[in-house]
Amino acid sequence: MFHICSVTVKLAVGVPGRRRRHEDGHLGGGARKWEAGVTPTAVSRRTLRRRHAGPKERRSPSPDESAPMFSESANLRRVKPSATTGAAAKARALRAAGRDIISLDAGEPDFDTPENVKAAAVRAIRDGKTKYTDTDGIPELKAAIVAKFARENGLTYKTPQVNVSPGGKPVIFNAMMATLNPGDEVVIPAPYWVSYPDMVLMAGGEPVYVPTRAEEGFRVRPEALEAAITPRTRWLILNSPSNPTGGAYRRSELKALAEVLLRHPQVWILTDDMYEHLVFGGFEFATIAQVEPALYERTLTMNGVSKAYAMTGWRIGYAAGPEPLITAMRKVMSQSTSNPSSISQWAAVEALNGPQDFIPANAKVFEGRRDLVVSMLNQAAGLKCPTPEGAFYVYPSCAGLIGKTTPGGRTIASDFDFAEELLEAEGVSVVFGEAFGLSPFFRISYATSNALLEDACSRIQRFCGSVR
Repeated sequence: MFHICSVTVKLAVGVPGRRRRHEDGHLGGGARKWEAGVTPTAVSRRTLRRRHAGPKERRSPSPDESAPMFSESANLRRVKPSATTGAAAKARALRAAGRDIISLDAGEPDFDTPENVKAAAVRAIRDGKTKYTDTDGIPELKAAIVAKFARENGLTYKTPQVNVSPGGKPVIFNAMMATLNPGDEVVIPAPYWVSYPDMVLMAGGEPVYVPTRAEEGFRVRPEALEAAITPRTRWLILNSPSNPTGGAYRRSELKALAEVLLRHPQVWILTDDMYEHLVFGGFEFATIAQVEPALYERTLTMNGVSKAYAMTGWRIGYAAGPEPLITAMRKVMSQSTSNPSSISQWAAVEALNGPQDFIPANAKVFEGRRDLVVSMLNQAAGLKCPTPEGAFYVYPSCAGLIGKTTPGGRTIASDFDFAEELLEAEGVSVVFGEAFGLSPFFRISYATSNALLEDACSRIQRFCGSVR
């Protein structure tokens, strides 16, 4: 049974003509907090002196008196900034300062948005489709999503079961906000996309990590999943193909996980299929509600247009699932983001309904880049790079370099140190593995040209060869 999270709202009832003191020392009606060591009487006297002082006696308030002190909420202090956006920002700053930097940190295709999609957006603007829309998506886009799931995944939905959000991240965030109560647990296989745990934390839940092994393709084993589930478990988040590893679950592996989940009816499944169309070498993509129909009523199947259609900046993510969950997610959106961009929604309609032949062609390009990067990294001293099934990432181990010393005399004690020293010495920006919950590894995005990839991997080989 689906339950939305419980939220208690307390209303402060005041007495007419009086202001109510809050527990933190503030007064209702916008009064400031009393300064440390200053009594209300002293404040009142000082205020009176200022009010009656002549023009020459007035002075500007000091910074301590006029500027309120900022403090993050306890909820926000539970989370940390995104390491991937942080790495990208640092690389941009170094490039702006004149450094020769190759960025292998960005998780977006280097292809342009298809022309027919851009043309649809222009038509929408010219036709005046620039107003607010329904909170969680226009009917035309929801219909296109229903058709996509039926056509490509064998899943049958109705439009009230579909949510459209301003990106894939809000889909996950809204689902967590709509369902988690304090102490609820969310099982997340590691390594994981950096935002999963922090969205869980912001929603009041507790991430439960299940480490995976490179030798097993970074896929969670059924027995490990079983061991992680408790009576407090509310969700399992699955990502296939994976960011950051590129690893993907075969149908038989999903079936084995489904057998575990069938024994735990309180656990819902959020399956992040954003990289569905970027699979290589004849790998056949499958999603868990397709593999095990008995899980359909407690699965939120998420996707989007950002990766397959090169539309990262358009900010359209979508999902389909049980109608009560979709209704609850819409309620969260109605009091936060409201609708996604109307222009982006019409562009997404064209993306899903229009020609799809460029997608396998793009995937073939990514496959060639994957093979190039894996080959060159495995020739670097101290690195070991598995060959992933999809996405546009590799997740090499740098265990062979831990404990060694750079020419500058710094000891590489962690994958964070490795990424920092590589950037400093060779100008190659990667994301350290600790950010994804499994060390000592690092993530490379190969969504860039072959020439840049060859240059970057040559620099990585040179850096690794210099470490002693």
